[in-house]
Amino acid sequence: MRTFGLDYGTKTIGVAVSDGLGLTAQAVTTVRRTSLKGDLAELSRLVKEHEVTRFVLGLPLNMNGTEGPRAEASRKFAQVLESATGLPVELWDERLSTVAAQRTLLEADVRREKRREVIDQLAAQFILQGWLDAHRPKDADGYDDNYDPEG
Repeated sequence: MRTFGLDYGTKTIGVAVSDGLGLTAQAVTTVRRTSLKGDLAELSRLVKEHEVTRFVLGLPLNMNGTEGPRAEASRKFAQVLESATGLPVELWDERLSTVAAQRTLLEADVRREKRREVIDQLAAQFILQGWLDAHRPKDADGYDDNYDPEG
């Protein structure tokens, strides 16, 4: 079962996908928003292409945890997306995901033009990876079986 992570913005939607085991997230693409109908059609196409069974949509909370207009827009989009695709949509706190993505790209010395092309999909990757890490199965002792303290 694969999961899509989405960074929903006013002009673009960053898309990332999990691997089949649900361990890692990889950036996929940035959807340039055109219209709600067009956005849903493109996401539906990507769902089929990647055999996705659920969405994790970034919820842009304020730093103090309150919700503003962008969070409300994300909640509405989540409802429409779930209705249009028939797939479950889970909202996930995305605070600082874009900041982390920007920092990663700057540290990698990625050119400004290239950063603009990939920032949203990298933010989606951070959102999805956070969700995957929080939902990773633990063993009976409460530890992640995949954790290797030796690195």
